[in-house]
Amino acid sequence: MQLLGIVAFIVALLFSVMVHEFGHFIMAKHFGMKVTEFFLGFGKKIWSTQRGETEFGIKTIPAGGYCRIEGMVPNDVMDPGEEGRAFYRASGGRKLIVLGAGSFLHFVLGFVLLLALFMGVGTAQVTSTIAQVSSCVPPVTGAQECTAQSPISPAKSAGLKAGDKIVSINGIPIKEWAKDVELIRSSAGKSLILGIDRGSQKLQNVDGSGLPDFEITVVPQARVINGKTIGFVGIVNQFAFVRSDPVTAVKQSTSTTSLFIAASLKSLIALPSKIPALWSQTIGGKPRDSAGLVGVVGVARVSGQAVGSAKLSIPERLATFIVIIASLNIFVGIFNLLPILPLDGGHMAVAIADEIRAFLARLRGRARPAAIDVAVLTPVTMVVFVLLVGLTLMLLVADIVNPVNFNL
Repeated sequence: MQLLGIVAFIVALLFSVMVHEFGHFIMAKHFGMKVTEFFLGFGKKIWSTQRGETEFGIKTIPAGGYCRIEGMVPNDVMDPGEEGRAFYRASGGRKLIVLGAGSFLHFVLGFVLLLALFMGVGTAQVTSTIAQVSSCVPPVTGAQECTAQSPISPAKSAGLKAGDKIVSINGIPIKEWAKDVELIRSSAGKSLILGIDRGSQKLQNVDGSGLPDFEITVVPQARVINGKTIGFVGIVNQFAFVRSDPVTAVKQSTSTTSLFIAASLKSLIALPSKIPALWSQTIGGKPRDSAGLVGVVGVARVSGQAVGSAKLSIPERLATFIVIIASLNIFVGIFNLLPILPLDGGHMAVAIADEIRAFLARLRGRARPAAIDVAVLTPVTMVVFVLLVGLTLMLLVADIVNPVNFNL
């Protein structure tokens, strides 16, 4: 099962790469730019097919992919009559759209995965179904153990049983137990009427909603936990995977995507400060920090652990895997937007600089200056590239010789 998780991660990663490059491809074609190659992987060509002016294919090293747009720099030679289709000839706005389309589709893919999670798999939630009924009210503040002198719990006195589903409190239907249970906790010493579904009847209201099989009156006992008085009934509720309706799922996916974006930004800001610790963990053998830097191999290992974990149910394994892939896509989307070459964000920064220079030229009544030649910035690009390769290799070694253990 662990191998299956690793293979699934690799497939998902390659699919994410294809989605990223497809973003560049589709927008470049939309704006009439010439796209001659769309390949998954690097190195020697394994297979390809020609579709129009674009060659699609697969190469030997599955370490990414690329979409070749002709005329990225002014020195690129275009076929006669197609000079106007060069990337560098496009307006600044079109350049930004083409360059940003890859990251945009990473965000879209992450959002869609989360939507599938909330609507299809569901999330583990406390339900209103009773899993266990306590026999007493524990005598000591915050304690859980019962003694012979402990009073019978309100739940047992009222006749509640494991398997009962609480469908209403004081006639108000239960919608989300995690929130509705607060009414019980804030009602110490007060009578509450619980609508119970024990599965013995199938009565319905006029509007089609279910009626409780019967109602039970309970009086929550007061208990002090961490200095706060709460109402205690004496029930432990079941956890279950609950699917969300489409509207709720969209809201959940939006908020979760926002959280992932914020977490990705924090991680990128903290990245330089974590490199020394990674070095000591790689060379010195210190235990890996689960909140530290993890490379592709490490994420693949975690995916394998999640999918193959005997501690998790099948829905939990699938949910964990989806969250890993969704968060990875959002992180990669953010990372690609960093304003450094050779990343897409670096090319976007150059395009923005071009437009600023053009704007200043118009203010001075001058002609638009020539586009910035990215090739001139090759030394800077190479420095950044070497640093990124060095970090990648360090993560690779760390993930192999001293992997992160999440106890899945």
